[in-house]
Amino acid sequence: MRIIAAIVCVVWSTWLFSQPAFADKRVALVIGNSAYKNVNRLRNPANDAAAVVAMFKKAGFDSVDLRLDVSAADMRRALREFGNKTRDADVAVIYYAGHGIELDGTNYLIPVDAQLETDTDVFDETFALDRVLVAVEPAKQLRLIILDACRDNPFSKTMKRTLGSRAVGRGLAKVEPSSPNTMIAFAAKAGSTASDGDGKNSPFATALFEHLTQPGLDLRKAFGFVRDDVLKATGNTQEPFVYGSLGGNDVALVPAMATPAPALIVSAPVDQETAMQRNYDYAERIGTKPVWDAFINKYPSGFYTELAKAQRDKLAAEAARVEATNRARAAQEEQTRLAIEGAKAAQQAKAAELARATERARVAAELAKKAEDAKVAEAERAKVAALGRAAEDTKADDTKDDKPVGPVAALQPPEKTTPAVSKPDQPLLSDVPRLLQTELRRVGCNTGAVDGNWNAAAQRSLDLFNKNTGMKFDVKVASLDALDAVKAKPTRVCPLICDHGFKADGDRCTKITCHAGYEVGDDTTCEKSEVKKPTAKREEPRAKREQTDRAKLDAAPARPQASGQIICGAGGCRSVAKGCRLEYRTPRDGGPHAGGGGNIEVCN
Repeated sequence: MRIIAAIVCVVWSTWLFSQPAFADKRVALVIGNSAYKNVNRLRNPANDAAAVVAMFKKAGFDSVDLRLDVSAADMRRALREFGNKTRDADVAVIYYAGHGIELDGTNYLIPVDAQLETDTDVFDETFALDRVLVAVEPAKQLRLIILDACRDNPFSKTMKRTLGSRAVGRGLAKVEPSSPNTMIAFAAKAGSTASDGDGKNSPFATALFEHLTQPGLDLRKAFGFVRDDVLKATGNTQEPFVYGSLGGNDVALVPAMATPAPALIVSAPVDQETAMQRNYDYAERIGTKPVWDAFINKYPSGFYTELAKAQRDKLAAEAARVEATNRARAAQEEQTRLAIEGAKAAQQAKAAELARATERARVAAELAKKAEDAKVAEAERAKVAALGRAAEDTKADDTKDDKPVGPVAALQPPEKTTPAVSKPDQPLLSDVPRLLQTELRRVGCNTGAVDGNWNAAAQRSLDLFNKNTGMKFDVKVASLDALDAVKAKPTRVCPLICDHGFKADGDRCTKITCHAGYEVGDDTTCEKSEVKKPTAKREEPRAKREQTDRAKLDAAPARPQASGQIICGAGGCRSVAKGCRLEYRTPRDGGPHAGGGGNIEVCN
């Protein structure tokens, strides 16, 4: 009976875990950038690219395009042409070897003619990884991007920072592909650098030649073998990583050769614990909920059953997180739509309450996901310890076929294993105002502070963006849609506005200088100066003028007047002095002639 059970187990496992999924048309684009014009030359990317092209052609790819030392214009053309080829392809692969850079959590590939004098030049002179993903998006079965671009970046040492808050990371940043059946392989895990190697090819490229195109070998297991080889070649200093996920079927770049099933698998009974461990490893490679359910139904109890339950709970938590994120996004979009359409206050209040509720649910799902990740990490540590004790007891070496290969990498030592944290698909709503202010400043629409306060200045910045792009985002709300729209703009959107007497010169305002005799006019151009002429005053009517003069005379104090009298004496005659008068007086009264009297001059 144990032999029959072993046969059934092997047949069931073979049918469940080894269904092939091969594509009909396979296309590849290979880019190798070695001869950089503004930094030191890289030795191996051109060699690695040529060897990868030979590997893909030997594997029977329908189309393999090679591009060496491409400039920005050449890379743009290569991605556009390759995107046209992937529209009717089943498998699309892009391999890139050269320099890359991470800026504010986004990865960029650097052409050979890039200068990158400032951090903002990254947006204009490099290519975001998202642009590369667009080129492989049309492929029906598999989208694979391989990046040997985690080398120590020489541009970051001389690059000037325009904002102190802008971060330029070491190596490349972790990514989470949003499209299904998409894998992104890094030569070194996020935040670390890759070695160029001492030989003709880099350690990562050498491992790819060995394992990637083995007939029938599932990609997840192939990259697990690549990881092991690179760790060994670099003394555990470089660890390749794979991001993304595939479906339940095996996916190989080269179809397996048809061979008869070996007869030795039924020659002897299989130990229950060994079979359980092996099937757990198979289930871990696929990593879907139906497979974990099948494993738990097959083995209702045991150490590996508890591990399988933890893996299944992790998947359920991730599914709940994605659903909660989608609901929160939909609620936010509905709230924005009602505000734009001017819906009734009750409807807008209901939509706002729903948005807050869905955001709380999203945050809760995120925390639950992190908790499940921690549980799985703890279970994996226990698994490693158990395997170590078993190895000591049996004195047997594990072979590569027995190593669990997951969507990221093989097992790590217990002291290096850390709980995995999933990156949210969208930022927290509390961070959206600050991020939107940052992006509005990048496109030239925000000259205010970046403080996360969605105040009147921030609303004017979004309104300016709407006017210059023709969009109609609600300026009262810092929404995710607005953030995505602003991020999509690679260059300045809002024109540079300068004060009177200044003109726009690139991203700066410079003073306008005019020749002698000219001055800056209202339209900020030099105009000939005008000489100001005196203005003639209008004469008042005569009657009004005489009336005014008469009033002045009446108001003036009385002035002494001459009397017009003349007085004569021994010295002759003269006019009476001003203020004086003649009076007749007798000699008795002081008159001038004795016995007769006469006139005398009397002055008061």
